[in-house]
Amino acid sequence: MSHTVTITRTTTTSGTTSALIINTGYLKTIPGLLKLVQLLLGAVCTGITFWYLNSDYVSISSPEFFFLLMVVTFMIATFCLLISCLFSLSTGGIISKTIYELIYHTIACILILAASLNFIIRIDRYKGSRRYEPYMVASILGLVNAILYCISAIFAQRSYKGI
Repeated sequence: MSHTVTITRTTTTSGTTSALIINTGYLKTIPGLLKLVQLLLGAVCTGITFWYLNSDYVSISSPEFFFLLMVVTFMIATFCLLISCLFSLSTGGIISKTIYELIYHTIACILILAASLNFIIRIDRYKGSRRYEPYMVASILGLVNAILYCISAIFAQRSYKGI
């Protein structure tokens, strides 16, 4: 299967310093915006969970650990993808044509959805404590993030198939 990839070449001249070119146009695309929002939601979920986990000095339970593990894992991977697309003029156009993004976003959607649902189901043990509402917010934001990863998987599938 052949794909058409358009690479825009930008030539810059600089004296003794090397220029760092940031592809800010990538953030104006739907996949770029989705990655940015996924990264921000992952950071919020991580921050809430860590803050309330560390503030009570209690041991971490399995639902919290699974949720935190999935959110942090895909937050870091999304950060790497976003940075790659921002600092390379050709990465955003090339990587979306490969099956990598489709597989990545599909797995992220499934695992974050499973972790968020597991966290919501098990969150009732915190009723009456000060961690209940923040954990509920974090798990709901995790569900929203799973939906965003699903939308990204749909865009990646369309881009991979050339639709």
